[in-house]
Amino acid sequence: MSKRYLFILFVLFPILFWSQDSVTEVEIVQEKQEIVSGVLDSEANTSEEKRELGMDEKIDKAFGEATGWFVNGVFANIPFSDSAENPAYAELINQGIPTSEIDETTTPKFLPGLNVPWVLIVLILGALYFTIYFGFINVRGFKTSINIVRGKYDSLEDEKPVKSSNVFPGSKSDDDTIDNPDTIRVEGDHHGEVSHFQALTAALSATVGLGNIAGVAVALSLGGPGATFWMILAGLLGMSSKFVECTLGVKYREIGADGTVFGGPMYYLKKGISGPVGKVLAAVFAVMCIGGSFGGGNMFQVNQAFEMFRYVTGGADSFADGYGIVFGIIMSVLVGIVIIGGIKKIAKVTDKIVPFMVAIYALAVISVIFMNYDLVPEAFGQIISGAFGWDSIAGGAIGVVLVQGFKRAAFSNEAGIGSASIAHSAVKTKNPSSEGLVALLEPFIDTVVVCTMTSLVLVISNINGNVFEYGVEVTKGVEVTSAAFAQTISWFPNVLAVAVILFAFSSMISWSYYGYQAWSYLFGRSKVVGNVYKVLFCLFVIVGAASSLGSVINFSDAMIFAMLVPNMIGLVILAPNVKKELKKYMGKIKAMKA
Repeated sequence: MSKRYLFILFVLFPILFWSQDSVTEVEIVQEKQEIVSGVLDSEANTSEEKRELGMDEKIDKAFGEATGWFVNGVFANIPFSDSAENPAYAELINQGIPTSEIDETTTPKFLPGLNVPWVLIVLILGALYFTIYFGFINVRGFKTSINIVRGKYDSLEDEKPVKSSNVFPGSKSDDDTIDNPDTIRVEGDHHGEVSHFQALTAALSATVGLGNIAGVAVALSLGGPGATFWMILAGLLGMSSKFVECTLGVKYREIGADGTVFGGPMYYLKKGISGPVGKVLAAVFAVMCIGGSFGGGNMFQVNQAFEMFRYVTGGADSFADGYGIVFGIIMSVLVGIVIIGGIKKIAKVTDKIVPFMVAIYALAVISVIFMNYDLVPEAFGQIISGAFGWDSIAGGAIGVVLVQGFKRAAFSNEAGIGSASIAHSAVKTKNPSSEGLVALLEPFIDTVVVCTMTSLVLVISNINGNVFEYGVEVTKGVEVTSAAFAQTISWFPNVLAVAVILFAFSSMISWSYYGYQAWSYLFGRSKVVGNVYKVLFCLFVIVGAASSLGSVINFSDAMIFAMLVPNMIGLVILAPNVKKELKKYMGKIKAMKA
């Protein structure tokens, strides 16, 4: 136990304090804003600058001024190196080219310093720690994960119901099989609400979104093709974090008399960490989760969906221009129909939407690769060379490339944030680590598969540099990705618009469940309390589609990523409990095979 507390004391908390005096460029927030701006046409942007701010924009501006300190604190950067002279620029000077003839937008005199968001450092260090602590479970447990989803080990669930005991959290016992009595008391004969596959798709629907499409373009524009390699590595490491948090989500969940599951970091922080510390961490997480569900998990999603719809239907000349409230009402009704039914209804929708979305996207990527098969070797060559060496076209050293890849992966799959454990806790199982193993597939699908597919299309389509320029940050990520596909499939932008709306819809319904779980933890589990949250969530869908949301979204995103602080503390402290669960479950599998 002492080693885990030392990890928190000397790694996590110093990072938090160090970041207070660090650079406060809000890179993650800027990425979100770039995604939104990516679906706006230039004429609309120009007209926005000329007119007077509307009431909603004035409120948003005032809100931003009041909450900016929190946003800057969460997304603060830690400087690792100062700016340095660009060798490419120096070489041009040595060749005798006048400074007046050098375009500093493509060949700047100085390269930017290496600044890394502290939240990224915590997420990656945590993922690396869990990968080593659990003996590379992300690799050795992969095949088992697939088999669990396939139902190969379903027979292991046919056991007698667990029995309660007098052992309470914090006490010691030589019997590793004793479960948490607080959990047992409310479980009864119920063992969950959804299948392993449905729990996986419900969690995936919250992470697979526009960030996988537009965010990857932003990352590659800054880090070059080499960012793809580090993005894959970060995704593989994140699998270990997901395994830990989702195992704990099932182990410490509570199941009501009607079979309704209540789980997530709120419960394993409160129950696993005895005393007031656990309760405080759980409450902080719940508050952050509710705020994130209304903003980044709701308003931002519907806002970007409407802007994409408006863009593909004519931009400023679209028939939908000015009718965001109508779009919001329609989406609100659709979301309401799903979320009123609870996790079972959500799972039934996501287990159809997610495979469909990924299949369509994968088919488009395969088509691009097949039609440009001769460029594939060169594309992989650029990815490898850009990842391990100085890449002049990327405009920076390996550190910049690495950070961009890690950042896109960590902020896409949310491994370590704790949100996914809420969805996974509803699974039908008596073996917590079985769902932890299933959950480790989530970062693999979200990052290693979907994000990498986007990267490969971008690199192949941009072999000749005719889609975007490496080293120059793109401000319209969706349009860049759309243009990359359009080079091979001219009609793909229309398909992409449908995908964006589906991605937004699936993210909203999953985040509604996350927020509902946190809400019920704080305010009670009655139907009235639950319905209040669901009505509020649907109202925020309408507001999100019709309003200017810059500062509100920035604040809610900060709340989402601030969730990692209490969650990561809990994961490190409770890791031995996860190891016991894993050992117990793998022993059952071994006995079954014998």
